[in-house]
Amino acid sequence: MFFKNIDKYGVETGDRALSCLGRGAPSSQTTAASSRKNAAKVSVVLIVCIAAVGLLAAYFFAGSGLTPKTTTTSPTAEVAKAPDLEETRLKAERGDAEAQKNLGKIFVKGDLVKEDYKEAAKWYLKSAEQGFAPGQVALAELYEAGRGVPQDNGEAAKWYQKAAEQGYAPAQYNLAVCYVLGQGVPPSQTEATKWYRKAADQGDDLAQYNLGMRYSKGIGVAPNVIDAYQWLSLAVAKGLPDAVQPLSELKQKMTREQISEGQRRVEAFAPKKTAP
Repeated sequence: MFFKNIDKYGVETGDRALSCLGRGAPSSQTTAASSRKNAAKVSVVLIVCIAAVGLLAAYFFAGSGLTPKTTTTSPTAEVAKAPDLEETRLKAERGDAEAQKNLGKIFVKGDLVKEDYKEAAKWYLKSAEQGFAPGQVALAELYEAGRGVPQDNGEAAKWYQKAAEQGYAPAQYNLAVCYVLGQGVPPSQTEATKWYRKAADQGDDLAQYNLGMRYSKGIGVAPNVIDAYQWLSLAVAKGLPDAVQPLSELKQKMTREQISEGQRRVEAFAPKKTAP
């Protein structure tokens, strides 16, 4: 899955969760100089520019009272971080499901320890097997991406399902996307709508957007402009830019009475928190 891609139905098919695995942006390549002489000139100019930028940065930080971020960590900072890491490890080894999930995340991030997705998967699994929904989602993400474990959409969907059934909104959203794409589960627009609704009811903005689009286009549910207005408006209120234009276009097709009813529902909406 890819974050914030729109499928041919105009419905969100992205998976926000994968963004935490650290997808990087492609780096650009500069064109080589046509001669050694020109390359040398370019190198000199770059060195001068870099030096100037460094001086300006030092001047700025010195004047602002801020300390520029460096690539090395001071011994004091390491000592401050170590107890948190060791405490998390001890709790995880004692069977604390939340600590096991957090320890797995530490191995994914690779800032306190060397990045190790296999070790992360080991701790996520321990957490997931205890029924801890965030741990189940974290494990599902690794199966989906094939990091630390063999890539397996079926296993990913299985763990998303377990967490979704506990009322965990991120899992409900991701499971809905699985049903949209037929990824690890048989494709089903009806099932996708069902899980989008459960996440939307808890206030998940992307789920609200998707549900609004589905009511607008009649995908997996009977079309209903008032319901579409409600969910798209809630997504806009959460600051989701993708919902702005569809809502504007929808309003042009609605009567004043329909808009009034839709707005009444928006104002009456209260998230139903069912997460564990």
